[in-house]
Amino acid sequence: MKICVSFTIITGLVCAQTPPSAPATPALPAPISQSIIVTGVAQPAPLDEADRDVAILPLPEKECPLYDSWFNLLGLDAALDLQQRASGGFLADLSIRGATFGQTLVLLNGMRVSDVQTGHFNLDLPVPIEMISATEVLKGSGSTLYGSDAIGGVVNVRTQPLESPDFRLYTSLGNFGTNEQHLVTNFGGPRFSEELSAARDFSTGFAPDRDYRNLALSSLSTAKSKLGASSLLLAYSDRPYGANQFYGNYLSWERIKTWLISAHQNIGAKTEASFEYRRHTDLFVLFRYAPQIYTNRHLDNNWQGNLRRHDDLPRHAVLSYGVEGLSGEIRSTNLGVRSRTRGSAYAVYELRFAKRYSLSAGIREEVYGPRQVATSPSVSGAVWLNSRFKLRASASRAYRMPTFTELYYSDPADLGNPNLKPESATSYEGGIDSYVSRKLHAAVTVFHRRDSNEIDYVRPNPTAIWQATNFDKLHFTGVEASTDFAPVAGQSIGVAFTALHGVSTSGSLLLSKYAFNYPVQSAVVQWHGSVGGHIIARSRIGIVNRLAHDPYAVWDASAAYGAGRIRPYLQLTNITDTVYQEILAVAMPSRGIIGGIEWVLAGSKH
Repeated sequence: MKICVSFTIITGLVCAQTPPSAPATPALPAPISQSIIVTGVAQPAPLDEADRDVAILPLPEKECPLYDSWFNLLGLDAALDLQQRASGGFLADLSIRGATFGQTLVLLNGMRVSDVQTGHFNLDLPVPIEMISATEVLKGSGSTLYGSDAIGGVVNVRTQPLESPDFRLYTSLGNFGTNEQHLVTNFGGPRFSEELSAARDFSTGFAPDRDYRNLALSSLSTAKSKLGASSLLLAYSDRPYGANQFYGNYLSWERIKTWLISAHQNIGAKTEASFEYRRHTDLFVLFRYAPQIYTNRHLDNNWQGNLRRHDDLPRHAVLSYGVEGLSGEIRSTNLGVRSRTRGSAYAVYELRFAKRYSLSAGIREEVYGPRQVATSPSVSGAVWLNSRFKLRASASRAYRMPTFTELYYSDPADLGNPNLKPESATSYEGGIDSYVSRKLHAAVTVFHRRDSNEIDYVRPNPTAIWQATNFDKLHFTGVEASTDFAPVAGQSIGVAFTALHGVSTSGSLLLSKYAFNYPVQSAVVQWHGSVGGHIIARSRIGIVNRLAHDPYAVWDASAAYGAGRIRPYLQLTNITDTVYQEILAVAMPSRGIIGGIEWVLAGSKH
């Protein structure tokens, strides 16, 4: 099993009475997944002990050929509304519980990759899918844990070196002129290991001006010493693509590049330090075949550093605390030269008596300007009713700073607003987890969020320009239900459903660009397992009923041979050839097919 070695602890301080020791609890049925979570908790904990709604979407090394991109992982949870603009897994918006794309925080090994220029680039990860070991999702407010942007939820993508020396090459072809080559290798031993990966994806596009190229290179170095575990991630990506209809009724073109350095160091058993530098460039051409009319160049530089520590307290309690610093700047032909620096201090009191009860409470103070402070408290808890049922509940406060695009950008279709206020939200949720047996797990969560100063682009009529503004009040209420069933060893069936209702109390009659594009209902039915010993396969059907639009269903399936040196695989997308749009006016591809071969040039054949 792959376990991530780094994570972010950005949490709050609460005084609490230490409860007396509790008697031993009866043994629980083993959950379907015994995975350890690092997202949404101050210290790693088993998933069944979480007092928040956290999902783990694992990606075992052998199963990489089943997924065209890491976006496929996000599609496994009905609560995640992935709004793609392009194939290839590098440009999409993600909404959780009705929050806008800017209100979803994205982390890579616990360090933020969310973009200061625009939330449209939050999912632009520079690492190939072969380097990803799992994706964890905290649903609901996470600002106490992770700071700005975590209003709807947090997505933490985890990387981990391969478990043994290996060398693998993937090559594939498909319709729409698809051509892909990926390489990943790992070498070293228990004291030091190095993983290198490279990916090149190319497509002529399923429609005019929808072509793309994707180049991603990365290096992950890990070491162990007397001081503690160390990791260093270096990554680079270059992604040009045709942006037909992405930003209005234009044949546009865009090229984005990312340079990333991320370092993590344990200092003894209780202290850790992390640092990250991210450089992101965006070349945007509004009219692809007449770039002299309107072209923008943007360059972002982002730094962040964390120092954190945890101390064990009597009676199963832990106090975690630390400091964080963030700095971001942009140099743009449209936005000008802008910069922003933020600092925060945090701590968390966490009480966890395994299989009996848990409590986490805290507050985060973040300074983001002269006399400007954001306070983000939260409290959550869980209690086991018996060996099979667990109740959990939480309440929290979150906030988000406007991006530089929302503040200062202008083009023929959009206009920023330098007077925007930061968003804030208060969230409540309650749920029940049921471990019916070793093979069956079910969960239900009810949530409510009250947003203030929601940022969106609005206009009075379809011919007017979009103007960034603050909504006074916006409320979302919803329910999520899921069940996972493992009928036999090596097989799993999952069913998930989400219903959502949003209400604006501002009384505005303006047309909204993003806030009211959420799914009223969505569902996912999936199967995953092995066939005949060496064949692994998966199938997913996703159904979405988006507000004020017709519902649609998309069926994807894939299979791969999982043994030997040469392993063929097949990926089928939109098998039913559904005509649909996840973002208004941006068409999605018709039926797609990709066939390829994985060569295991060194390492285990099993």
